[in-house]
Amino acid sequence: MSRHRLAVFWFSATLAAALLMMLVPLPAVLKPFKPYWPALVLLYWSLESGDRVNLGMAFLIGLFADLLDGVLLGEQALRLTALVFIALRFRSRLRFFPMWQQTLAVLALLLNDRVLLLVVRIFAGDGVPPPSWWLSPLVGAALWPFLFLLLDDLRMRLRIS
Repeated sequence: MSRHRLAVFWFSATLAAALLMMLVPLPAVLKPFKPYWPALVLLYWSLESGDRVNLGMAFLIGLFADLLDGVLLGEQALRLTALVFIALRFRSRLRFFPMWQQTLAVLALLLNDRVLLLVVRIFAGDGVPPPSWWLSPLVGAALWPFLFLLLDDLRMRLRIS
């Protein structure tokens, strides 16, 4: 398999795995702790390979996630597009942050994602969620260093640029 095909396969496989992990059902007690996997994986690829990820791709992945998850069509597409836009805008700075600063930046991006979700859901007629609803960005930020190092290590072992 050529390097280009391997890179495309690895990129697609990580996004497919993120979408599948998004669908994993959890007990009601653990549901607030479930991170938003597509956002974390797209954030990784936005930082490490900005030429591979663009706003159109984020929008299409979001639409596909909407269809898979059965939520309001365009909800995740809007969220992922906003997340990738901010990540690509500040990519040159975020890439060279130490891991603890990068984790704080990821936390800010995931909190921004939650605020967008809250606005969309309030406009759709849902009520205000409970305080435990805000735990997901904290879990995602806590997982970020491990996810980043895992994906980076596998990318380097496969020698994908």
